[in-house]
Amino acid sequence: HFPVLLTAGPLFPLRAAHCFSQSDGFGATLLRLSPSCSSRPKTQKRHAAHFTYQPDPVPAEYGPTVKMNLFQSVTSALDNRLATDPTAVIFGEDVAFGGVFRCTVGLRDKYGKDRVFNTPLCEQGIVGFGIGVAAAGATAIAEIQFADYIFPAFDQIVNEAAKYRYRSGNLFDCGNLTIRAPWGCVGHGSLYHSQSPEAFFAHCPGLKIVVPRGPIQAKGLLLSCFADKNPCIFFEPKILYRAAVEQVPTEPYHIPLSQAEVVQEGSDMTFVAWGTQVHVMREVATMAQEKLGVSCEVIDLRTILPWDVETICKSVVKTGRLLISHEAPVTGGFAAEISSTVQEQCFLNLEAPITRVCGYDTPFPHIFEPFYIPDKWKCFEAVKRMISY
Repeated sequence: HFPVLLTAGPLFPLRAAHCFSQSDGFGATLLRLSPSCSSRPKTQKRHAAHFTYQPDPVPAEYGPTVKMNLFQSVTSALDNRLATDPTAVIFGEDVAFGGVFRCTVGLRDKYGKDRVFNTPLCEQGIVGFGIGVAAAGATAIAEIQFADYIFPAFDQIVNEAAKYRYRSGNLFDCGNLTIRAPWGCVGHGSLYHSQSPEAFFAHCPGLKIVVPRGPIQAKGLLLSCFADKNPCIFFEPKILYRAAVEQVPTEPYHIPLSQAEVVQEGSDMTFVAWGTQVHVMREVATMAQEKLGVSCEVIDLRTILPWDVETICKSVVKTGRLLISHEAPVTGGFAAEISSTVQEQCFLNLEAPITRVCGYDTPFPHIFEPFYIPDKWKCFEAVKRMISY
C-alpha cells in the first residue's frame, strides 16, 4: 500500500527521508517538509566527465595561435580548406546553420549556400553524394550528425568509397572524400548517441580512420585528411567539443596520418589509447607513478587505420607490458587487433599478458554509463594486476 501524501501546498517530489516529518491522523501517513528543507525541488547534478583534460603544449612551429575549444578548431580547419580550395564543399544535416555541435557556424554566410548546404536526413545519400563529388575531382566534406547514425551509410562507405580506386585499377578514385562524425560517450548519450564504431571500418582496406585527442590535434589531422588521396573517416570526441581548450594555430598546418605519438615517456608499462581515453590513461599513468612507483609510457594512436605498428612495438620492447583501452565493446574492438599484432612481434619481450580495458559487450547504457566506461579506476586495477603478474 502507498501512503497518502498530505501537504498544505503543492505536492513536492520525495527527495530524501530527512526532509520530511511524519505523523498519524485518520489512519493516513502524513509527510510534511521539515523547516530545514527548501520547498523547491533540487536538481541533481550529473558530472559527465570521467577524466581531467590535459591540454597539449602551445605549438611554436605553426605561427600565431588563438584559444579554441575542439569544435572551434574543427571550424578553423574547415574555414582554412574552404578558403584555399575553391572546389571544397561541406554538406550534411543542419550544417548550413552551424550543425548541432556548432562546427560549421558562419561558414555558409562566408562561402555561400552552394558550398555549405543542408541535405535530406539520409546518411546513405549523404555519403553517396560525397563519393560522386569526390570522384568528379572536388573536395567533399560530409558530416554525419552522430557516429551512431553512420550505419545507414555503411554500404556506401565500405562497398563504394573504400573500393572505388581498386575496382577501377586506379583510373578513378574518391580520395577527396572526408566523412566527419561526432563520436564516443558524452555523459548522457545512451544507446544512440555514445557509440564508438571505429572497429567496424578498421576491417575495410581503402579507408583511413582518424580520432583526435584535442583541438591542436583535431585541426592538424583534419587538414591532413582533406589533403590525403584516400577516403577518410574523422571521428570527433563529442565530450571534448567544449571541454577541450588549447592554443590552436590560426594558419593551416598538417599532422601526419598513421603516426602514433608518445605523449608521455615511461619505462615499465605501455598504455595505448585514442580520443578521450588518452586523457584517462594519462591520469592512470600519474596514479601508477605516485601510488606504485610504476613508470608508464602513454601513446596516442591517432590513426586507427592504417595504424602505427612500429611505434607501439618499439615501446613494448622497452617496457615489456601493454595495456590498451577504448570505449567500444571489448569483443572485436580494435584493441584486439593491436594485442594480436604485438603478441606476434614482441612475444619474447612481454613480462605479462597484454591487457584490454574496454567497454562491455552490451548496448551503451544511460544511467549505468559510469559503470560501463573504462575509467581510470578500472585501468589502475589492471596496472596492479600486470605489475604483480
